[in-house]
Amino acid sequence: MALALGTLALVLIVLLWELSRPRVSGALEGLRSRWSARRRAETQMGYDPGRERRAELRARALLRSCVEAEDWAMYRDLGLLRVWGGLAAGAPGEQAAYAYLIYPHKPIVAYLPATRELLNEYCVAFPDESKPYGSSRLPDSDDVLAKWMALTGDERRLIADANMHLPGRQIDPDRVRRDLARLSVWERERAGQQADSLRAA
Repeated sequence: MALALGTLALVLIVLLWELSRPRVSGALEGLRSRWSARRRAETQMGYDPGRERRAELRARALLRSCVEAEDWAMYRDLGLLRVWGGLAAGAPGEQAAYAYLIYPHKPIVAYLPATRELLNEYCVAFPDESKPYGSSRLPDSDDVLAKWMALTGDERRLIADANMHLPGRQIDPDRVRRDLARLSVWERERAGQQADSLRAA
């Protein structure tokens, strides 16, 4: 009895496979042809999977050539850039009353350095319009450089044109506070290293 049931089950499986094989084969062939067509289209367009990585490396080199050495070190080590507000105001060497944090592809965050109170988020966008592979996103470092140039070149205009929101709309305020704490530690460590190098010289 068990042998007969096993044989019957095996015959049913073979019959079901024979009935469904053309449909499965057709679906697999359709997937193969779509994948091949996509590969051919990418090859004809000259698609290069390493393009974005090379673009970011070029963007980092450009950012490094445009900002001060300390600002570059800050971005390299922390992934953000600080710009003091009202650069023309105040006496030389005097710290500005407010500052901005620039993140890649995030709003610019205004804050008070003395208290670390977050003021506003300013949303600005700098799309990549290059052809044929232009996308809505610049490489990270190009986005940071564009915001840095706009803030240092014409702070008032950028802030007037940006969409302003209260803190926390797009960036978690706790993340910003942690980044400000990391920035303070980073600055203390750099100041200590510079003092050590001066004493050694």
